Amino acid sequence: MAGDAEVRDNPTELRYELVVDGDVVGFIRYRRRPGAIALVHTDIAPRLEGRGLGATLVAGALDDIRARGLHVVPLCPFVRAFIGRHQDYGDLVVADDAVPD
Repeated sequence: MAGDAEVRDNPTELRYELVVDGDVVGFIRYRRRPGAIALVHTDIAPRLEGRGLGATLVAGALDDIRARGLHVVPLCPFVRAFIGRHQDYGDLVVADDAVPD
Protein backbone atom coordinates (compact mmCIF):
# COMPACT_ATOMS: atom_id res chain seq x y z
CA MET A 1 0.00 0.00 0.00
CA ALA A 2 2.86 2.42 0.71
CA GLY A 3 3.72 2.40 -3.01
CA ASP A 4 0.41 4.14 -3.78
CA ALA A 5 0.93 6.80 -1.13
CA GLU A 6 1.73 10.46 -1.70
CA VAL A 7 3.24 12.80 0.90
CA ARG A 8 2.34 16.47 0.55
CA ASP A 9 2.88 19.60 2.59
CA ASN A 10 -0.26 21.39 3.72
CA PRO A 11 1.16 24.70 4.99
CA THR A 12 -2.29 26.09 5.82
CA GLU A 13 -2.76 23.29 8.38
CA LEU A 14 0.95 23.21 9.35
CA ARG A 15 1.25 19.52 8.56
CA TYR A 16 2.59 16.98 6.11
CA GLU A 17 -0.16 14.68 4.90
CA LEU A 18 -0.10 11.11 3.65
CA VAL A 19 -2.67 10.59 0.90
CA VAL A 20 -3.77 7.13 -0.27
CA ASP A 21 -6.42 6.83 -2.98
CA GLY A 22 -7.35 10.49 -2.52
CA ASP A 23 -7.88 10.22 1.24
CA VAL A 24 -5.67 11.74 3.94
CA VAL A 25 -4.77 8.72 6.08
CA GLY A 26 -1.99 10.24 8.16
CA PHE A 27 -0.20 13.44 9.02
CA ILE A 28 2.75 14.99 10.82
CA ARG A 29 2.02 18.28 12.57
CA TYR A 30 4.88 20.77 12.46
CA ARG A 31 6.03 24.20 13.58
CA ARG A 32 8.14 26.50 11.46
CA ARG A 33 11.45 27.68 12.91
CA PRO A 34 14.16 29.86 11.36
CA GLY A 35 15.90 27.49 8.94
CA ALA A 36 14.12 24.42 10.31
CA ILE A 37 10.85 22.55 10.69
CA ALA A 38 9.97 21.10 14.11
CA LEU A 39 8.08 17.83 13.57
CA VAL A 40 5.75 17.61 16.55
CA HIS A 41 3.30 14.70 16.20
CA THR A 42 2.72 11.84 13.75
CA ASP A 43 -0.66 10.16 13.34
CA ILE A 44 -1.78 7.34 11.03
CA ALA A 45 -5.40 6.15 10.74
CA PRO A 46 -5.74 3.25 13.21
CA ARG A 47 -7.13 0.90 10.53
CA LEU A 48 -3.89 1.31 8.55
CA GLU A 49 -1.32 1.05 11.34
CA GLY A 50 1.38 -1.59 10.98
CA ARG A 51 1.66 -1.28 7.19
CA GLY A 52 4.72 0.94 7.00
CA LEU A 53 2.75 4.08 6.19
CA GLY A 54 4.22 6.01 9.12
CA ALA A 55 7.71 5.41 7.74
CA THR A 56 6.55 6.45 4.27
CA LEU A 57 5.12 9.67 5.71
CA VAL A 58 8.24 10.53 7.72
CA ALA A 59 10.60 9.77 4.81
CA GLY A 60 8.51 11.92 2.48
CA ALA A 61 8.48 14.82 4.93
CA LEU A 62 12.24 14.57 5.54
CA ASP A 63 12.94 14.40 1.80
CA ASP A 64 10.87 17.56 1.30
CA ILE A 65 12.63 19.34 4.16
CA ARG A 66 16.02 18.40 2.66
CA ALA A 67 14.93 19.58 -0.82
CA ARG A 68 14.00 22.95 0.69
CA GLY A 69 17.44 23.30 2.23
CA LEU A 70 16.00 23.26 5.76
CA HIS A 71 16.80 21.29 8.90
CA VAL A 72 14.54 19.30 11.19
CA VAL A 73 13.86 19.37 14.93
CA PRO A 74 12.47 15.87 15.65
CA LEU A 75 10.21 16.47 18.66
CA CYS A 76 7.94 13.55 17.75
CA PRO A 77 9.22 10.26 19.24
CA PHE A 78 8.26 8.34 16.07
CA VAL A 79 10.26 10.75 13.89
CA ARG A 80 13.25 10.57 16.30
CA ALA A 81 13.17 6.76 16.18
CA PHE A 82 12.90 6.78 12.37
CA ILE A 83 15.94 9.05 12.05
CA GLY A 84 17.80 6.81 14.50
CA ARG A 85 17.16 3.83 12.19
CA HIS A 86 17.92 5.79 9.00
CA GLN A 87 21.21 7.59 9.61
CA ASP A 88 21.16 9.14 6.12
CA TYR A 89 18.72 11.71 7.57
CA GLY A 90 20.92 12.47 10.60
CA ASP A 91 22.53 15.50 8.94
CA LEU A 92 19.14 17.25 8.92
CA VAL A 93 18.77 17.26 12.70
CA VAL A 94 19.35 20.44 14.70
CA ALA A 95 18.47 21.47 18.24
CA ASP A 96 15.81 24.12 18.76
CA ASP A 97 16.12 26.12 21.96
CA ALA A 98 12.73 27.73 21.30
CA VAL A 99 10.96 24.39 21.73
CA PRO A 100 11.51 22.56 25.03
CA ASP A 101 12.06 18.79 24.88
